[in-house]
Amino acid sequence: MKKYIKVLFIWKIEEDLKKHLINSLKKIKEVKLVFPRSFTEKNILRESMDADVIIGWRPSRDLLFNSPKLKLYINPGTGIKHHIKKFSGIKKAVTKILLINRHGHAYSTAQHAVAMLLALMNRIIPHHNWMQNGIWRTSDNKDIFSASVQLRNRRIGLLGYGAINKYVHSFLSGFENEFFVMKRDWKEQKEIYPTEITKYKETELHKFLKAIDILIIAVPHTSKTEGLIGAKELKLLGKNSLIVNIARGTIINEKDLYDALKNKMISGAALDVWYNYNPEKDKYGKEYPYSYPFHKLKNIVLSPHRAASPFDDLSRWDEVIENLTRLAKGRKDFLNVVNIDEEY
Repeated sequence: MKKYIKVLFIWKIEEDLKKHLINSLKKIKEVKLVFPRSFTEKNILRESMDADVIIGWRPSRDLLFNSPKLKLYINPGTGIKHHIKKFSGIKKAVTKILLINRHGHAYSTAQHAVAMLLALMNRIIPHHNWMQNGIWRTSDNKDIFSASVQLRNRRIGLLGYGAINKYVHSFLSGFENEFFVMKRDWKEQKEIYPTEITKYKETELHKFLKAIDILIIAVPHTSKTEGLIGAKELKLLGKNSLIVNIARGTIINEKDLYDALKNKMISGAALDVWYNYNPEKDKYGKEYPYSYPFHKLKNIVLSPHRAASPFDDLSRWDEVIENLTRLAKGRKDFLNVVNIDEEY
């Protein structure tokens, strides 16, 4: 009779990560980590028959139904929208499986968000480009994209207040700003904030947008948040507003965002998330993950979905290790359990 917790990895992980996981859990004798040599569907299905935990990117429906002892399915990344339909479909038949999300990249992503915001406000990229081209400018000129914009006294809006925007709030708390936070549910929020905040519910989006002039988006991609920001919402932000999006591209309507930037409806944007993650090369061999020429705009910072870098940071697996430790101890208070109905 099995007396251990079997943790099955359904993709070939790097040796450094494998060693890190083994060393971190070596004192938890109840946990057995299984790294298959073969990743054929037949072998994975065979291994899953007595698995208590599965960790992997895209499980098949057969895998979930073929794992009668499964208690936790841990998604190694952050985005879980592609899991929702599948787990919703098995919810009634396989009620005991908990879908777990991993937030180990939150610090890195928040750092990247702040870096993009400051690069946008201090015009780092255009001045870097001018210097590369031998243009030496030590003062501002009449070009509105030359002078820096001060962060002081700006009204910063945090759309979503999960792990990422909590770090963003902390990082920016040393500046002289007001903070406004909109999140889905305030009932369980029992914490001390880095600064005073003004709270908004998800039904108060327009009121929230009118109150701020810097919007930092870090909400999950769900059916409720897709297309959340359109032309009307961008107009509410105002001409002096700035946007940083580190959530998903489709939170903001693509055409409306491009038009708002091009027509100076908003002052600028820093974007790490896009609209087409399989772009075709144009006739010059270039790939652009969008349908509108964002790269020709001056009031933008472009980033190729790399906010979570460094991707090989082993500390981002700490919460996975913690969840496995809690399971071994018989605890049920797991970190980052996904609410399938809320899609996050």
